[in-house]
Amino acid sequence: MSAYILVVDDEPDVEPLFRQQFRRELRSGRFLMEFAPSAPAALKRAVQLRDPSLVLILSDINMPGMSGLDMLPSMRAERPDVPIIMITAYGDPETRRRAIERGAEGLMTKPIDFSALRQEIDSRLGNAV
Repeated sequence: MSAYILVVDDEPDVEPLFRQQFRRELRSGRFLMEFAPSAPAALKRAVQLRDPSLVLILSDINMPGMSGLDMLPSMRAERPDVPIIMITAYGDPETRRRAIERGAEGLMTKPIDFSALRQEIDSRLGNAV
């Protein structure tokens, strides 16, 4: 079983950035990262990955159509077992409150602190074993 991390963001530069930051882990097969360009695509993929291999969802908040905040209740209903961390350029207390109320386990601000994200992923992988 490979552990999956699903990254949801409409910005095309997010995938290469994450693949570069986690290249060692991805090459070694420690986990797999999948990328969804929208909230509806992420919901569809999360349903397809029904087994416990999906260990974390990282989602941008501001996306066209369905926002990350709008996606949260549906994702929680479909996959209550998978932690979701929201990513935003606006880390204000109101945004944090809304994200937590809708089911997020945490909120990270942009630019992403990849060291902190790596620790979060390590924690999730440890819990999934």
